[in-house]
Amino acid sequence: MTDLREHTSWVAVDWGTTNLRVWFMDETNAVLDQVSTEQGMGTLSRDAFEPALIAALAPVLSDTRVLPVVCCGMVGSRQGWVEAPYAAVPVSPLNTQNVVTVPTTDPRICAFILSGIKQVTPPDVMRGEETQIAGVLRAYPDFSGCICLPGTHTKWAMVSDGKLTKFNTFMTGEIYALLSKQSVLRHSVDGAACDEAGFVQGVRTSVAAPEMVAASLFGIRAGDLVLDRMGDVSNGLLSGYLIGAEIAAMRNDLNSSPVVIAGASKLSALYAQALATIDISADIHDGEACTLDGLIAGYELLKDTI
Repeated sequence: MTDLREHTSWVAVDWGTTNLRVWFMDETNAVLDQVSTEQGMGTLSRDAFEPALIAALAPVLSDTRVLPVVCCGMVGSRQGWVEAPYAAVPVSPLNTQNVVTVPTTDPRICAFILSGIKQVTPPDVMRGEETQIAGVLRAYPDFSGCICLPGTHTKWAMVSDGKLTKFNTFMTGEIYALLSKQSVLRHSVDGAACDEAGFVQGVRTSVAAPEMVAASLFGIRAGDLVLDRMGDVSNGLLSGYLIGAEIAAMRNDLNSSPVVIAGASKLSALYAQALATIDISADIHDGEACTLDGLIAGYELLKDTI
């Protein structure tokens, strides 16, 4: 523990709605150790954020120095520790003008929250995903194209010349959870695996006729009742219909743009497979690694002012 305390130069924090993830970083931006807790934004009152962070940082805190802490995610939301104002597109995903210095009471830390990004027309926001985009650009500074960030609320972000120019959010993950757990489709899906052929069929159906998605969804239940369709096929169709609707909506932007997918491996693979149905290839990157790379990029921009 003493070595960890001595060698930790700064701390990277991804603070979401459900989890707090902390990386202890050395002076070369290498990870020394990491911890994760379930003290996400959604579980904390405003005055509980600093104690939760101090508890997670206990192994590296010292009375003889001030430790920089760079945070991203929902910790900067209106319901978070301190609200970090949104920067408006077009903008660099790391906008240091909107970084918030948190007024902490513990003298052993100085904490910063990276801002989210907003879009006025059509209205849209992101908080945390901009740090993943910054992570992609840290690895590929000349990238211009589309970055897909799959999740509960999937983002499709267009990037050019180091700036985020526009983006769209799709509630696909949330809709999937609602339909598979709370709608009539739960009787047909019921926690089944995702059949690959069913998924591809669903994607192709939605891409060809996105206006029929609502009808296709009911067809999942009808197919179960009339055709005795297996649950994994039904689940594949459900995922395919929903992700296919995203692909259909984004198709014009995707036809001439390189695509990067940054997210959890299993979900990213589904999006890559969906894109392949319209002959678009995508490079897949680990979402957590992109978040950390974005936090490193944020620290590199801030460290001269700390």
